[in-house]
Amino acid sequence: MTTLHVAEQSPGTAVLVDGAAVAAVGPYEELAAAHPGAKVRRWPGILTPGLLNPYGPELLEATYHPDPREADALGTEPIGGERARAIFRADPARLGASARRGVQRMLAHGTVAVAGELRSRAVADAVRRSGLAVGRRPDRLPGPAALSPVPLVLLPALVPGGPARFAVFDVADRAELVRRGAGTCVATVIGGRLVYRGR
Repeated sequence: MTTLHVAEQSPGTAVLVDGAAVAAVGPYEELAAAHPGAKVRRWPGILTPGLLNPYGPELLEATYHPDPREADALGTEPIGGERARAIFRADPARLGASARRGVQRMLAHGTVAVAGELRSRAVADAVRRSGLAVGRRPDRLPGPAALSPVPLVLLPALVPGGPARFAVFDVADRAELVRRGAGTCVATVIGGRLVYRGR
């Protein structure tokens, strides 16, 4: 089954997905006319190739992402530094579950690829199972590690035959995306599957 994704502010770059691959990229009206049987998903904002987050190790191995059931004791925000190290020392098994929650947070920020050497097997497994691509880490990292890093690193343009991996942000254009950050993500697609939907 084919799915046609179109965002309100970027109708010229609609994406037709067939399975795990991009079948076509182009103006919505043309793709809709050529593929009348395709399921249509309409999104606010702009459709982009998605983001590379260069801080894989920092966000998934050195940060603890609390379970919602721990909110009373630990809060809901990611925990870094010595406090995270103490949590992992006290119970090393928490690393894998934390990484899975961290991956979900990344997907909710339009991340479709991570970079950086992942040393923990549990973390590498969480990344692999999610479908996140693993990219090359830039030579210079501006820091600090964040789910919405500055500057944002967009992946190359989508092409027919390439992997169906992209994200949609509820902004008017890329300038607004840079200004407001990746927290504006409303949808993330990896391997042709909708892995995050904000609304």
